Amino acid sequence: MASSTSSPAPGSRSKKPLGKMAGWFRQALSRKPTKKPVSPESAPSAVSQPSSPHSPPSLGRSSEVSPVPTPSRGGAGGGGGGGGGGRWSKDYDVCVCHSEEDLAAAQELVSYLEGGAASLRCFLQLRDATPGGAIVSELCHALSSSHCRVLLITPGFLRDPWCRYQMLQALSEAPGAEGRTIPLMSGLSRAAYPAELRYMYFVDGRGPERGFRQVKEAVMRYLQTLG
Repeated sequence: MASSTSSPAPGSRSKKPLGKMAGWFRQALSRKPTKKPVSPESAPSAVSQPSSPHSPPSLGRSSEVSPVPTPSRGGAGGGGGGGGGGRWSKDYDVCVCHSEEDLAAAQELVSYLEGGAASLRCFLQLRDATPGGAIVSELCHALSSSHCRVLLITPGFLRDPWCRYQMLQALSEAPGAEGRTIPLMSGLSRAAYPAELRYMYFVDGRGPERGFRQVKEAVMRYLQTLG
């Protein structure tokens, strides 16, 4: 016998699911679209992110702060080469060139020049050269940093190739007879006077005070020309 309960029609089962789907689509369409984050590459350079009133403004590439250059030594207040003109434009008044065997005589000459009221500033290589410095570099620096050069010419001076190098360097610094290179002959005859120095007068070490006073006067005379 057939049951009194009737089954629903085939088309009625799909109405409820379709109604739910339609409602879900309506809700989805009614939502506001969310903003996608903008990557730094795609963001325009003119647009900056909002900042708080207390935060400093951001700097672009064109406004990067460049390092401040340090002042040079030769500027105002810097340690220049002597602190003034004239005599004080160089570190020394006299550079004494001598052979190794004449060190004692060179020390006596330096002691004489540095004494008295003049108090000349002398460079004596074994005393004033920088420890560890190159010998040739120290000599060239001393010659260029001195107003006058005294060549203590003795038999040992003429035998020593290093002394000949000192003499040629001194002449290259002051090639003219302008009173800057002062030869002091000691223990030699006039005929032994080096040919490279024949165009300038020498101080005879056989004179009073072994020529030390004449050397000092020659140096002072040149320094007076500097003003």
